[in-house]
Amino acid sequence: MEEEKVYTVIGLMSGTSVDGIDVALVRTDGISHVERIGFTSTAYDADLKNKIKAQFGKSVPDAETRQVERELTLKHAEAVNEIVDKFGIEHVDLIGFHGQTIFHDPDNGKTVQIGDGELLAKETGIDVVHDFRSEDIRAGGQGAPLIPLYHQALAKHYDVPQPCVFLNIGGVSNVTWVGKGDDAILAFDCGTGNALIDDHMEQEFNASYDHNGETAQKGRIDDLALRKLMANPFFDKQPPKSLDRDAWDVSCLEGVSAKDKVSTLTEFTVQGIIKAESYMSEKPVAWYVCGGGRHNQTIMRHLNDQVDGDVLSIDVLGLDGDALEAEGFAYSAVRSLKGLPLSLPSTTGVKTPQTGGQHRRRA
Repeated sequence: MEEEKVYTVIGLMSGTSVDGIDVALVRTDGISHVERIGFTSTAYDADLKNKIKAQFGKSVPDAETRQVERELTLKHAEAVNEIVDKFGIEHVDLIGFHGQTIFHDPDNGKTVQIGDGELLAKETGIDVVHDFRSEDIRAGGQGAPLIPLYHQALAKHYDVPQPCVFLNIGGVSNVTWVGKGDDAILAFDCGTGNALIDDHMEQEFNASYDHNGETAQKGRIDDLALRKLMANPFFDKQPPKSLDRDAWDVSCLEGVSAKDKVSTLTEFTVQGIIKAESYMSEKPVAWYVCGGGRHNQTIMRHLNDQVDGDVLSIDVLGLDGDALEAEGFAYSAVRSLKGLPLSLPSTTGVKTPQTGGQHRRRA
């Protein structure tokens, strides 16, 4: 049997927390071969971060959005050049460019990511795959989460005991349950992640995040507000399902002290993840946590106290929990190039396995 071609790929991810750009360099065939080479992260300056956040909620990009898109894309080009220089890579076959989600309403057939694939290809001289979500949305899927097949490949590659869960706590939290067998996979967004916590830390404490969950630990959970937050119908909706970072009405926190707000929102993140466990056909042996939320010791401790299986940072497998999503879009770019599925009925709710992505050739 002829071996699949292995590509050298850069994956780019800018998440809903708007911290900056995660940049992963991998070699992969988009199937079973995964060789992780390196990772860097490029922070957004405050001005660009604020400009990006100002675009959130725009279902129809306007002239301002297009200007921000250009700035964001040029920043991604800088990040690509930096990782190429850092690791001395002479040739890169492909870039997987996620862009920045500014609006996501899959139930009404709409998702918007900004990022100019053509400009990125021109600036870097590397072919680009971008716009990963639209095709899945058009086919009736949720358009998210999009890297569960990478999680499944990692579970096999690292011989992880199954069933297991890959839990990503970014701006939004999502889970990938991986069982025994190629078809044993379920993925979905399960609730808020760091986004609400980060927003309130910025508003109340002029801090970008809750370091180690220390502020949450000092406050008290407002049980009434938490019950109101958990009454959102999203939690009773059968997966697969996805949501926007700003899907929540947090007016129930009015009058709650600053520290208690952070404590309550932290537990809201935890309870959404706990609810997700009820949709899994078998209890996981372990939960491997990636994304910035794995550094929040309050979240990690509360999860360990309340779910079945061990809750561990994915770093225990020798992986980098900050790099995983960017790696996943590098992997997905190769799958897109080969016309392989990026999503399945059990990962986005699409009716049949669906490929996706638009291809832009370098100038």
